[in-house]
Amino acid sequence: MAAEAPPKHDWKGEQGAYHNLCMRLFVGIPLAAAVIGELAATVARLRSDTDGLRWAAPESWHVTLQFLGNAGREECDCTVARLRELRLPPVPMRLEGLGFFDRAGILMVGVRVTPELLLVERSVTAATRLCGFVPETRPYRPHITLARSKSKGQGRGILELKAKIGRQPSFSGFAAEEFLLYESFLGPAGSRYEIRERFLLGGR
Repeated sequence: MAAEAPPKHDWKGEQGAYHNLCMRLFVGIPLAAAVIGELAATVARLRSDTDGLRWAAPESWHVTLQFLGNAGREECDCTVARLRELRLPPVPMRLEGLGFFDRAGILMVGVRVTPELLLVERSVTAATRLCGFVPETRPYRPHITLARSKSKGQGRGILELKAKIGRQPSFSGFAAEEFLLYESFLGPAGSRYEIRERFLLGGR
């Protein structure tokens, strides 16, 4: 029996205009307010006006489940429909220490890989595969990006940060009760994200 076609979805972009052509999408888990506050305090301690880094805004912090990339409206409709079919429990989230992706020049906070988080990640990638999105072959390495070098690789700012961190901060755990579909807008100051859809974890 053929699967039902996913329902059409109204995709509103900036200023209420409908998207018909192409969006840059990803799926992620938002952070709890307490964790955002703790990360903001850590960033305030590390950041300087002359570090040559592009710092992510607190409202953009998230844990990526899958980067989808460019998508048309039909793919978006399909993605929303398939993700709405998922029935998954809340996810206990544990942040680990500050770390770096040296080749990309990124300061990040690692996130502990738990069975619950892996279940959500694998369920999301299986669902979006039905809409034509291909999962990455690299092992899943969840993290929160805090800053990136404006130049490629380890610039002076990243090297100075490594010397500045000192004692690792500790962060609160939280239970993720939803995951989101985001649209990314690229700009000269970095990426900006808007929430397109919310998907609950746990009770419905």
